[in-house]
Amino acid sequence: MNEEIILEATGLTKEFRGFVAVKNVDLRVRRNTIHALIGPNGAGKTTCFNLLTHFLVPTAGRIVFKGRDITGSSPARIARMGLARSFQISAVFPHLSVRENVRVALQRRLGNSFHFWRSERVLDKLDAAALKLVADVGLSAFAELPAVELPYGRKRALEIATTLALDPEMMLLDEPMAGLGQEDIKRIAALIRAVAKDRTVLMVEHNMSVVADLSDTITVLARGEVLAEGPYATVSKHPAVIEAYVGTDAAAGHGGGHD
Repeated sequence: MNEEIILEATGLTKEFRGFVAVKNVDLRVRRNTIHALIGPNGAGKTTCFNLLTHFLVPTAGRIVFKGRDITGSSPARIARMGLARSFQISAVFPHLSVRENVRVALQRRLGNSFHFWRSERVLDKLDAAALKLVADVGLSAFAELPAVELPYGRKRALEIATTLALDPEMMLLDEPMAGLGQEDIKRIAALIRAVAKDRTVLMVEHNMSVVADLSDTITVLARGEVLAEGPYATVSKHPAVIEAYVGTDAAAGHGGGHD
């Protein structure tokens, strides 16, 4: 495996009772890049994401992360290896504060979450690290607010902070802009760009201007298969890609939504 490739999927296939949701997908994600997975509704993006993190087990194919075959590994083990998915631990405890949520995520990284609960010193140290992460994602003003009371767009920033607390080498973000207003989109896009300076990001995203703005490489899926891959400028002009989007949007009444 090329040293530059951090995640590689080969022949990834998922069948549900005779329906093939993902068919023979090859995906190679380069280290320290932002890679977007896009496609019209029902293209298989979310299924593909679920296969990469083993929330679903592939019918066929293999997945290699940092040179190691992770096909068949548990989601928890994959996260420990440095591949973390944003919603896995999003807003775990709605009634804990923003700082406490990030602190819980930091404790997870240390293994047994609660074996040192008596040690004030350890908790104080974690508090400092938690507050730094809270500041990094622009939530300092909300640090003591219960997660449940956060404005919607800020919840996304908290999800990213709790994912960053696991210190992953690679982050998978599932539709980070879904449901956000223009201001929040700008803020979260800037956050993703900052996060990607020293790690790899793979994201499923519907917002094309965000994809164009952030992504180094784009993989387009349609009907479970890879239709095209490359930088946005190339992919957006690809006749098959234009056809897939125009065709399905016309048929589906131009919906956003999920797979």
